[in-house]
Amino acid sequence: MTNLQKKIDAELENIEEVIAQIPHFKKLPYLETLELAGTATFLHNFYNGIENILSQVLKSKNIKIAPNASWHKDLLVASHQQDIISEQLKNELIGYLAFRHFFVHAYAFDLYPEKWNLWLKLSKPFTDNLN
Repeated sequence: MTNLQKKIDAELENIEEVIAQIPHFKKLPYLETLELAGTATFLHNFYNGIENILSQVLKSKNIKIAPNASWHKDLLVASHQQDIISEQLKNELIGYLAFRHFFVHAYAFDLYPEKWNLWLKLSKPFTDNLN
């Protein structure tokens, strides 16, 4: 097993653990603010794990992403251009990127779970697209 595969496998294991901790989207309206903040953290962790995998794959191909304000989106675009992810997956990840941006800049009491349903539904089978 290559070093890259070991890194990817470790990230996938972490992502699967994060997904296992995320409550079913139907339970979100009943969670307290602290529980919602924790769930948002798990969604953020999920997306960060995906970014880590894509970064490692691009790095193994000697493709660099410039460290600028748009590097997160540039990572997704480059991953699609290199046929690492499909266009559909890139577009789904852009949705997670929007969540990531919101999460990083929002207050916990501004987290509205009714807006998370799509991300939570997608995150459960998501790792199947990366294996």
